[in-house]
This record gives sequence, C-alpha cells and structure tokens, in this order.
Amino acid sequence: MIQINAPQIGKEEIDAAVKVMKSGVLTNGVGAGPMVADFEKAFAKYVKAKYAVAVNTGTAALHSALVAAGVKAGDEVILPSFTFVATAEVVVWCRAKPVFVDIDPATYTVSPRTVEKAVTKKTKAIIPVDLYGMPADLKPLREIADEHGLKIVEDAAQAHGATYMGKPVGVFADAACWSFYGSKNMTTGEGGMLTTNDDRIAELSRYIRSHGEKQKYTSLMLGHNYHMPEIEAAIGREQLKKLPKFVKKRRENAKRLTKKLENAANLQLPVEPTGFRCSWYLYTVQLRNAKADKRDKLVDQLKKNGIGAFVCYMNPIHMMQYYRKFGAHRLPVTEKASKQVFSLPVHPGVKPEQIDFIGDTVLRLL
Repeated sequence: MIQINAPQIGKEEIDAAVKVMKSGVLTNGVGAGPMVADFEKAFAKYVKAKYAVAVNTGTAALHSALVAAGVKAGDEVILPSFTFVATAEVVVWCRAKPVFVDIDPATYTVSPRTVEKAVTKKTKAIIPVDLYGMPADLKPLREIADEHGLKIVEDAAQAHGATYMGKPVGVFADAACWSFYGSKNMTTGEGGMLTTNDDRIAELSRYIRSHGEKQKYTSLMLGHNYHMPEIEAAIGREQLKKLPKFVKKRRENAKRLTKKLENAANLQLPVEPTGFRCSWYLYTVQLRNAKADKRDKLVDQLKKNGIGAFVCYMNPIHMMQYYRKFGAHRLPVTEKASKQVFSLPVHPGVKPEQIDFIGDTVLRLL
C-alpha cells in the first residue's frame, strides 16, 4: 500500500533520541529543556518569527495562542468549517463561540469575503487554516483584522515549508500554530509549536504551557501541562534540517502527478495562485459533479489497487452533532467539497514510478 503519508525517519533522528535518553534530561519543569530551547530557536529562524514556543501538540499551540490573544467567554471567533475539528475545539475550550464561514472553491482555504460578512461586535479573532499545505489568503484577512481590531491565529498545522507572498506562512498573523503529528511534513511523533512576533503572546504562551508558571511553583495565571519532551525536540531538530528536502520532493511529486492527471476532464486539480507556494501536505483533487457515494467508491477502488487515497474532510465541523448547537450555517462550497474531494499520496517516500502508477490508476478507474 502506498500510504497517504509516512514519516521519513533516519539514523539522525534515532541517534538524537538516544543521546537525550543517555543524558538523563528528559523534560524540564517549566517546559524548556536544552533540546526544546534549541528546537525553538531553530524553528523560529526557519519561519522568520521572533519567538517560538514548543508544546506537546498542535492543538495545544492553538489553544495557547487563543488564550494569549485574549479570547474569552462570550467572544466570537471566525473560522472555516472545512478543517480538522481541533481548530473549532480550542475555540469552545475558551468558552467562545465558533462562527463558521465558507471557503474558496479553488484553494479550499477560508474566503476573506465570507469572513468580512461574519464580523460582529463580539468578534475577537480569525483562524485561517493553511489547508492541505496551501497558504490561506492572509493579506486581505490582515486588512479585515486591522480594520476591526481582531487577532489572527493562523492554523499552519499542515503548512511546514509553505510560503505566502514570498514569506513563510505565519508572518501576517499575530500567531501561527504548527503540528508535528506523525503524518505531517516534519514530525516529532506528536508535538506542536506556536510562533509569533508579539512579545505578550509569546510570554503568556510560555506561562500557559507550564501551569501558568513564570518560574517553578509560582503560577501567575491559569495554565496547562503542554510541555514538549526533550526526545521529541531532539527528533524535531533533525527533521527541521531535512524539511527543505522533504518539501522539494513533495513539490516534485505533485508536479508529476498534475502532469499525469491534467487531461482528466472530470477532475478539478489543485492549483497554486500567484504568490502562493504550497507545501503539498496532501494532493487533493475534486471529482466534479459527483455525489459522495461515487467519490467514496472511487477511493475504495484506489485502496484495492494499493493506493492509500484518503478523504479530508467528509464531515465539515458545522454539520457535526456537537457543533450544531452554535447555530445553523449554510456553507455551499464547503458542503460540495466535502462530498467530492479526495487526496492522493505525494510524500517524500513516494517514488516517481509510484506517482505514475497512481496517476494511471486514477485515470483507468475514472
């Protein structure tokens, strides 16, 4: 089976993890052991941010960023429904209301036009998602946020190595949040990172990850245990060194697959608008004019042929049972995409001949 994503772990990561175990320093009481501190410094440099705060998951990064940005009970946060549930989950954990808006039909990222229409006096923040590794259109979102005094917390969980207007994603946001889950473009197994240029957000995020403490046994605010272990940071440091090579290979695979599929009239292929550089976490196509059962049948047939095709996301958050209580939302582009999209493997472990096999199989089954 050609997996939809697969971690690319080498001897360097194994040696780094062993070195930490031999050192006996596995964690730190305030969440910043020597390997964590080194990983933060390197990651901040890579994404051109002033600060990086390592945590134990991408969800923890999102939650910390929202709390540090001042989101609280009674506030509203605007976000797409076409994303992983964690993006909305952290809003609810802040006791704020998620306000779901529609997406751009070409990029699947949040539509600035729908965001602007959703702003109210209660709106506190916007969470754009760099879905499938495609940067959200941050420039107009930044203008909306500045006009209304809002914070932008960018969900960059899938966008390691992506750029927007020539800069790493996250530069136009007040904070960006990254995941290092096992399927991501780089991994620590689990783990996350918050990056920001805002002194206050960085300071509060560090307190939040360690029980609200500035120093041991001195809590200044309500916090959590969001520490990243030293072993994870050591793995992450090695993965970061390899990330440019990983993204280059993903881009080569995506380009080759697009060439294979470009004449399939009933497929909408992914695009990169001018100024957007995708990191190709997932290569996602849309089966035009199809119902979900037809899409699902095709995905099942691809799996039977040894191709780990996958659907993200067949259940938009606003249609999930728990989240319906936050109001009825009609999101036609989101709902259409959820019935028609599916993703194909382009990760660095996929060889050129496998890309050709994937493309040929899709065309044959269509």
